[in-house]
Amino acid sequence: MAEAYIVEAVRSPVGRRNGGLAEVHPADLGAHALTALVERSGVDPAAVEDVIFGCVDAVGPQAGDVARTCWLAAGLPEEVPGVTVDRQCGSSQQALHFAAQAVLSGTADLVVAGGVQNMSKIPIAYAMIAGVQLGFAGPFAGSRGWEARYGDQEVSQFRGAEMIAEQWDIGREEMEAFALESHRRAIRAIDEARFDREIAPYGDVTTDEGPRRDTSLEKMAGLKTLVEGGRLTAALSSQISDGSAALLIASERAVRDHGLTPRARVHHLSVRGEDPIRMLSAPIPATAYALKKAGMTIGDIDVVEINEAFAPVVLAWLKETGADPAVTNPNGGAIALGHPLGATGARLMTTLLHELERTGGRYGLQTMCEGGGQANVTIIERL
Repeated sequence: MAEAYIVEAVRSPVGRRNGGLAEVHPADLGAHALTALVERSGVDPAAVEDVIFGCVDAVGPQAGDVARTCWLAAGLPEEVPGVTVDRQCGSSQQALHFAAQAVLSGTADLVVAGGVQNMSKIPIAYAMIAGVQLGFAGPFAGSRGWEARYGDQEVSQFRGAEMIAEQWDIGREEMEAFALESHRRAIRAIDEARFDREIAPYGDVTTDEGPRRDTSLEKMAGLKTLVEGGRLTAALSSQISDGSAALLIASERAVRDHGLTPRARVHHLSVRGEDPIRMLSAPIPATAYALKKAGMTIGDIDVVEINEAFAPVVLAWLKETGADPAVTNPNGGAIALGHPLGATGARLMTTLLHELERTGGRYGLQTMCEGGGQANVTIIERL
């Protein structure tokens, strides 16, 4: 049976909004991760058969197939192509899936997967509102099929998060305690140098900028809710961020022919969808589906990385899956570390791999909520 191996995984630091990476062109930010990937793996870049990158809001400097632009901006061989994927927040996790599927199918032996996003310069959801000047009210308005099925109700991640908090009866205090723990875990990880092996510093930016050492439950309690009468505040949401990440995926033949050392194998990959209005709860059924397909239980998983788009997303997932909170986002999540949309999937996998290696764990599971009510799940086995 064919195998797909993760040979190398590296990321930039995650820059906070208008922070140290804000002025970096997305092509250069993505090129940074690619350059580090090639250097660390020792692979001949001319042997790479495709570069698959995630990116959301592909307008301006992120337009024009940024995967290809990043590779060329890194000074790497012109004969290597690139393609950009948009599965919303799961874009670079999907890039990893496509890369692994190419290897598993036998149609490719060496593929780079990753992602990039500069949210400081390209505002979140900018691609969705860019059509207003062309006469479109939004991505869904005016679609007869969509409106016949879902009407003209609000479609937003903020509404989805509020719906989850209400449906799973997750109170503000519970969410604030979770958010504070995310910062604490991230700060501990930074202080203990847990991220040092996975990060390629960008100039003076050597570590993640998002974690707040001065936050507290008292400060969180004083924030206004995002919507009138809601439960969520900015402190319970992922941070707007800039960053990039890249992974090298190889077949057994590539490992042998290029003298590579595999660090993990892709044990399972799948993606599922559910209610696009509630939107962010798809990791729950997607995880159940993945574990069943893999013949595993949540107890078999040593480390989980689930994107902290909003606190209720993870808290509802924990309640439904029975996963151990201690091994779920053990080094903090997007509430503290940030969520550079198109890069987060690859960033999570990079962190997951390194945490398995640090702790000696065998299996790691990654999942994340995505626009359209979708969720990717990837299970890897450390070698």
